[in-house]
Amino acid sequence: MRRSILAIIMVLCGLTAQAQEVLAPNSDIEATIQGQFDAFAAEDLNGAWAFASPNIQRLFETPETFGRMVQEGYPMVWDPAQVDFIDLQTLSGIFVQRVRVTDRAGATHYLGYQMVQTDAGWQINAVMVLPAPDVGV
Repeated sequence: MRRSILAIIMVLCGLTAQAQEVLAPNSDIEATIQGQFDAFAAEDLNGAWAFASPNIQRLFETPETFGRMVQEGYPMVWDPAQVDFIDLQTLSGIFVQRVRVTDRAGATHYLGYQMVQTDAGWQINAVMVLPAPDVGV
């Protein structure tokens, strides 16, 4: 399982290191991500699980294991104060929605959501904490 997670992280790291094409906003992708945030806020693990891709579901096996990973590893996703969608990017067919999350302490986090389209619609295939964007002077 750890090797699979590492492989996902390496793919996402590679994406952030290369130029990407910025696409128009996709309301279905944003609704999927927001739906998972809403499910976590309601502590609805089965609801949050439904937004995870088959790969993620195979990795974590149960909604409870998945929820525990998110709560411990991504506390800003478990209980955000604010969520803003930045942009949707693609590289070689891999879609990454960048999201800015403000946690309850007021800290800002940037996340990359790798999205996959399945028979069930858009689903979340991975999430990576991204470096903050450079601020122009």
